[in-house]
Amino acid sequence: MKRFLTVAAALGLAACATAPAAPVATAPKTTAEILAASPAADWRTLDLPATLVMTLAGGRTVVIELNTTFAPKTAANILTLARQQYFDGLAVLRVQDNFVTQWGDPDGETDHPKPLGAAAARIPAEFSRDRAAGPFVKLPDGDGFAPEVGFVGGFPVARDRNAAWLTHCYAMVGAGRNNDPDSGPGSELYVVIGHSPRQLDRNITLVGRVVQGMEHLAALPRGTGPLGFYEQPAQRTAIESLRIASELPSGGAAGRLEALSTTSATFTALIEARRNRRDDWYKVPAGHIDLCSVPLPVRAKP
Repeated sequence: MKRFLTVAAALGLAACATAPAAPVATAPKTTAEILAASPAADWRTLDLPATLVMTLAGGRTVVIELNTTFAPKTAANILTLARQQYFDGLAVLRVQDNFVTQWGDPDGETDHPKPLGAAAARIPAEFSRDRAAGPFVKLPDGDGFAPEVGFVGGFPVARDRNAAWLTHCYAMVGAGRNNDPDSGPGSELYVVIGHSPRQLDRNITLVGRVVQGMEHLAALPRGTGPLGFYEQPAQRTAIESLRIASELPSGGAAGRLEALSTTSATFTALIEARRNRRDDWYKVPAGHIDLCSVPLPVRAKP
């Protein structure tokens, strides 16, 4: 019996000696680390023929990528206006705190508006389209405004059983209109600069998003008039020029940029890292993320 115990003990010691070591816990990657480790194939160049480069007074540059899938007619009309240099000399007319910055013709409501030239004065509203709008990257969490939310081609999208539509997240650009749904031809544009006004979804045509230069639109002085309109011409910020990126040498400022593909593995990892943030500062991961809280990374080309 004594010998049996000795052998058993020896076998037990051997088993302990050869047992695999317990896995060492590793800290989850931060969003910055995920992006730094991303392969080049996970990034895409901007759609330069559908990208605008707007230069504000003082040489401040804003890059806007239009969406020709969800708003093809409005985007085409804006590109026509840009080729005609329609926006040159116009201005930022309105900055409403926690809402939007809007630009267009200061004389648009007078008897002497700037002519639209070959562009249309009326465009059928493009508030939504059918669900088949391209590969849909669905967020795992619920949304208060739609049954499903996610991303299509780099843009935040909501959808139900019948339709899909772009959503009013920060930096999204829309075509201002009057009460008539078809009165927004793109000659007056706005960008969301505050908390996402999702109640506007499917009530106005969203046509793109700012991919660079949001600081030049979000940090402007707030208008002192109703709805944030400037009361004095001197308060406005002038638009020096607005051009199509593909018609500029090397694409201008837009040609130096690339965006993370929303169908990439890196973007999926980024979503999960944002949903469950675990680092030295976060103590209670949310386990949830809102559509408009998902970053859409853009970087200078390596």
